[in-house]
Amino acid sequence: MIDRRAFLTLTALAALAGCGSKFKTYRGPEVTRVVVMKGQRMMYLLHHDQVLKAYPISLGYAPAGPKQVEGDGKTPEGRYHIDRRNPDSRYHLSVGISYPNEADIETAKALGMEPGGDIFIHGRAKENRRRTDDWTAGCIAVSDREMEDIYAMVRDGTVIDIFP
Repeated sequence: MIDRRAFLTLTALAALAGCGSKFKTYRGPEVTRVVVMKGQRMMYLLHHDQVLKAYPISLGYAPAGPKQVEGDGKTPEGRYHIDRRNPDSRYHLSVGISYPNEADIETAKALGMEPGGDIFIHGRAKENRRRTDDWTAGCIAVSDREMEDIYAMVRDGTVIDIFP
């Protein structure tokens, strides 16, 4: 009886400990593509042509046009891939975008500048939690709860298309 009671208590405690985790589990259809529509400030997670989730987004502080150089405040445009994950991000959680590609590097080089990097989809830092305007240095921001879903659903290697 004591062993059974101890087992039930430990099981309940373990279940409660998992409730507050920022790491979720996703068992639905594979996300085969992420589409970002900068002008609409929307991001879509797709399974082939089916929209699984849609999220309002914030972009770089100077969002019009493609990112060309480090520090321009623009969010890239084009086809990239999700290439890394950061569970300890300053912005809750984040997944990396494979910017810059070879064309981005050449564009920046032609301007005598560096292309920059470290472009992510991420949550909001505490000081930006309520912001809905464009405030990032070129990243794509969503709420922390939305980022938890994205982090669970999107795998490394997933295509991300970013449109004007």
